[in-house]
Amino acid sequence: MSFPNHATSGRVVVTGSSGRLGPAVVQHLAEHGWDVVAVDRTPPREPQPAKFVRADLTDLGQVVELLTGFDESAPATAVVHLAAIPAPGLVPDAATFANNVPATYNVFRAARIAGIRNVVWASSETVLGLPFDVPPPYAPVDEEYTATPWTTYSLGKAVEEEMARHLTRWDPELKLVGLRFSNVMLPEDYAMFPGWQDDATKRRWNMWGYIDARDGAQAVRLALEADLTGWEAFIVANADTVMERDSADLLAEQFPDVPLKRAVTGRETLLSIDKARRLLGYAPQFAWQDQLG
Repeated sequence: MSFPNHATSGRVVVTGSSGRLGPAVVQHLAEHGWDVVAVDRTPPREPQPAKFVRADLTDLGQVVELLTGFDESAPATAVVHLAAIPAPGLVPDAATFANNVPATYNVFRAARIAGIRNVVWASSETVLGLPFDVPPPYAPVDEEYTATPWTTYSLGKAVEEEMARHLTRWDPELKLVGLRFSNVMLPEDYAMFPGWQDDATKRRWNMWGYIDARDGAQAVRLALEADLTGWEAFIVANADTVMERDSADLLAEQFPDVPLKRAVTGRETLLSIDKARRLLGYAPQFAWQDQLG
């Protein structure tokens, strides 16, 4: 199956470029022909194939300048917004909300001011109801049920998704794609995985999901290039779980009252990536067991 492209190159501003997922996204987009401007509050730890700019995204004026061009630079044609306080409990709840939601609003608003209609941003698996102390309605979980935030962090992500819904109603040509990333893993993190195998409760909180940063970067590029308009959400996880046990057995043990929406095979993810596969052509490449060597 072929997947039509919205854009395959141009200048893209990537916020949160120094974070956990950002470096892989910057590298991957540059390798695929995008002219990347990397934006963060802190510079990257390793060299990146991109111009780096330090900026505060809670200041709308700075975001507008990033997208419309500054210091004689060309304007952007697309935006990837990854910057955020990345999880609950890192700072007080009010600080998490006061940083994340206004920053995302500013990116959306600045994109409209700049005439940019191609925006991809990091939503979160947490809107699915994590940490699943209240079980989900079914598994594999997907994008079909209403966002169910249980923390201020995930509440902010749900608010951002609702903003996207209405902004695309105002402007039907606008594309706002929210990627509900699972727990981002770097190659060096896989050494931890064997230590989780004797206790399924250790990773029960997100149904044993994860996303390799390199596969997350692939999803970002495919979302940028997808011929879509309007608001869309996609769960982005790897095709397997962090466990060596079969997923159906894990579900029956830890979530005995959660029905299977469809059959799952072997160690298949319980965070459904069917929509991302169908509409984006997403195909994860980096299963954790293959990376342990």
